[in-house]
Amino acid sequence: MGLGVWEALQVGFSGVGKAVSAEGVSVGPRRLPCVDTTLQDPLVGQVLDGRYRVDARIAVGGMATVYRALDTRLDRVLALKVMHPALAADGSFVERFIREAKSVARLAHPNVVQVFDQGTDGSYVYLAMEYVAGCTLRDVLRERGALQPRAALDILEPVLAALGAAHRAGFVHRDMKPENVLIGDDGRVKVADFGLVRSVDTVTSTTGAVLGTVSYLAPEQIEQGTAEPRVDVYACGVVLYEMLTGGKPHSGDSPAQVLYKHIHEDVPPPSALVPGLPYALDQLVASATARIPDARPQDAVALLAQVREARQGLSAEQLDTVPPQALSAEHDNAGDRTSVIPRSLTVPRPLPVNEDEPAEGGVQRTSRLQAPPAPSPRRSRRSGRSPRLVLTIVAAVLAVFGVGAGIWYINSGQFTKVPPLLSKTEAQARDRLRAAGLDVGQVKREYNDTVKRGTVIGTDPTAGARIRDHDSVTLTISLGPDTVNVPDVTGRTLAEARSRLKADGLEPGMVTQEFSEDVGQGKVISTTPQAGTRRHSGSAIALTVSKGSPIDVPDVTGDDPNAARQQLTDAGLKVTIASTQVNSAYDKGKVAQQSPGNGSQAAAGDTVTLTLSKGPQMVQVPDVVGDSVDDAHKALQDAGFKVEDDRGLLGLFGDTVKQQSVKGGDTAPKGSTITITIR
Repeated sequence: MGLGVWEALQVGFSGVGKAVSAEGVSVGPRRLPCVDTTLQDPLVGQVLDGRYRVDARIAVGGMATVYRALDTRLDRVLALKVMHPALAADGSFVERFIREAKSVARLAHPNVVQVFDQGTDGSYVYLAMEYVAGCTLRDVLRERGALQPRAALDILEPVLAALGAAHRAGFVHRDMKPENVLIGDDGRVKVADFGLVRSVDTVTSTTGAVLGTVSYLAPEQIEQGTAEPRVDVYACGVVLYEMLTGGKPHSGDSPAQVLYKHIHEDVPPPSALVPGLPYALDQLVASATARIPDARPQDAVALLAQVREARQGLSAEQLDTVPPQALSAEHDNAGDRTSVIPRSLTVPRPLPVNEDEPAEGGVQRTSRLQAPPAPSPRRSRRSGRSPRLVLTIVAAVLAVFGVGAGIWYINSGQFTKVPPLLSKTEAQARDRLRAAGLDVGQVKREYNDTVKRGTVIGTDPTAGARIRDHDSVTLTISLGPDTVNVPDVTGRTLAEARSRLKADGLEPGMVTQEFSEDVGQGKVISTTPQAGTRRHSGSAIALTVSKGSPIDVPDVTGDDPNAARQQLTDAGLKVTIASTQVNSAYDKGKVAQQSPGNGSQAAAGDTVTLTLSKGPQMVQVPDVVGDSVDDAHKALQDAGFKVEDDRGLLGLFGDTVKQQSVKGGDTAPKGSTITITIR
């Protein structure tokens, strides 16, 4: 996309893109802040993991803080995304954080913010990511409001290209919004924050919580928690609406009201707020935000094809439609555009017959052609000119008109424009070209993942290009998607299966493991989709790999470590001893804990961690002689002991402790039993 985005933003927006620093984008008299320097941050100035020097805080989110940092090994600036320490203890958050790193690392795409590294340093869990100097689309919208269609499409196309790569790799972003669209100072557009990424066709957690931002959630995302490419398509439709109008399509006093509108109300056409927007843009928004998922494009690649087709059908004036907030600034010049009559048809205005009337401009405005005024008898007598002179002047005007028309015919009349032909069948394209006075030249055929077989995917020259009558136009016709059969890799090792998939033009996808009595450990049980299914070349294929037959983990707590090791080894498991020990009811040196524990299942070769006992913890025994039975029980139990009563015949109706098995003030193992005698 290059600098085209900034150039498009600059149309009617003086200042945008003129001065961009690592901390923000200069936009006119104001500044779009991209680095949060409002508070001192304890990480700024530190070096994480002995490698990443934290220089400045960029932004703070609900899950992590993003810093600008320097990789001291490679001497390059990058972005460091550090999870909030309070969340680092939550396994689900850490898993999601690491999943982002693994997912994005697989997406080698120029419009995706790349992940370089992932690691931990104490309580800090971090991602090292590509640093994009610039600002977010939200910053631009907040500063400028609605964008011109050209700028909106220049931003949307690379966003869809990035999401298309994710969708074809088997992932869904789930949180597309302007905040996650970065616009670099070099004009690059990149999609960030794959922290909510999910594999296709998965559903949110058992809590039923919907992850994402309410203003951009698709109806099925709200109702079922579905994660499939069409939810990203819906969000992109909302983002396009917001770029074209400067506001969100649904609003309310609470998030619940917004969610209700997403489910029950269609997104309105942008032209309802911005009169003059082309119908093709209304159609794009309606297609992407259809409330029924099947009515939307199947993924971002399909929506990108629709965007490009719509763009080719728009004129330069339509692409540069001025949004409402810029109308007042440009209104004075709106009537100065040359349109209807070519410049060659302008003619000199006849000199005035009356010398007392000064001549007006030597050349009249393009859009008006006036005949000379008929001379009055008074003027004829005063000037001495006869009607013959008037006829001569009229003849001269007509001669000029004839010459002008001839020049127009030579320069323009022999030319026409290539009509838009994208997605037309070959027969329809030929008919349109003939109707436009053009010939069909070479016909090329190429595979295409998004355009139906037999329809046009490109022309040379492109639609709208100026071309001489009867010249030829080269057509490129789709052969449909380049699809391949998913090979049968069951029974192969993971390395062999991955190699076979790549050889067949497919990509190895996510790997999950499960126990199997029939398939050997480390070998493929199945693929998703299954073998024999046809898929687009480059599609990701998920693999399920066998962990082998399950092994019941024996209970070795309380055993001698050597005996426990032997028992676990005989079961086909490996053993490691934890570096720390704990107090327990077991004697010092015995196995106090094991992980996984008794009743668990493990695969052959899995490791069981044993934690040894430091012996029981010795605790001082409270003196409860003379106390009531209830008070004695409470005091001893609070100290960590179990209690037994000894009433005998004499204590059946008593309620006072006369004696205790361990004297008050002495120590006993925590958890042991103290007997009290009641009389």
